[in-house]
Amino acid sequence: MNQELLRDYAARYETADFIVGDPSWFMHQVRGQANQEMMAFIAAALSYGARSQFLPKIQSLLDASGGDVDGWVRSGAFGEILRAGDNSCFYRLYSKDLMNRFLCACRELLLEYGSLGEFIPSGPAIGAIEAFCSYFSARGLAVIIPKDTSSSCKRLCMFMRWMVRDNSPVDLGLWAEKIPRTSLIMPMDTHVLTEAGKLGLVQSRTASMAAARRLTAKMAEIFPDDPLKGDFALFGYGVDTNKPTIDAVS
Repeated sequence: MNQELLRDYAARYETADFIVGDPSWFMHQVRGQANQEMMAFIAAALSYGARSQFLPKIQSLLDASGGDVDGWVRSGAFGEILRAGDNSCFYRLYSKDLMNRFLCACRELLLEYGSLGEFIPSGPAIGAIEAFCSYFSARGLAVIIPKDTSSSCKRLCMFMRWMVRDNSPVDLGLWAEKIPRTSLIMPMDTHVLTEAGKLGLVQSRTASMAAARRLTAKMAEIFPDDPLKGDFALFGYGVDTNKPTIDAVS
């Protein structure tokens, strides 16, 4: 494992340019914490498969909200384009009815707790991830939000990175005072697992939460105060070795 190489990749790729073509771009297009939280959560939920396919779907929801994503969800206005009972495809595994039920659950959460940030418990990131898994699986939405933390929960871990890491040109750091960034968990899919294996960072055949935590521990050896800088390092390594980035459902 070349620690200096990974530090160099992290420094080169954690820039404002990283946002272009990344799902994190959408949370930078809205104003106000409530809108940024909800836009980021929706973007993370849809971030699997080919970026060329899921980015336009996220854009369509941003357009429908007129930039007021929080108000759009709270009011239930999403039902105008994502109708309950409409089983036609919205994106891959997600029908319009499933998206309606997902956003209804988001609306219920907002009305009960006030915001996503107020819903999550303070403390280590795993507590917030478990809270999201429990809330959405109780509402039959395990297709979108994993039912528990046995999988790597890649998209939730990515969302947590966006919300917690501060002083970053990419991540928002809205929850920096609630969640220690040292407790964040590396977003792991099959691509990340493969690249990490080639670098000798982790040896695992499946992208599980256990594997993600082992990789995080390795990254903490390189970036002790901010292990998820390693996410940018692995991205940079993948780009420089001409490997496509593939987002898996997890």
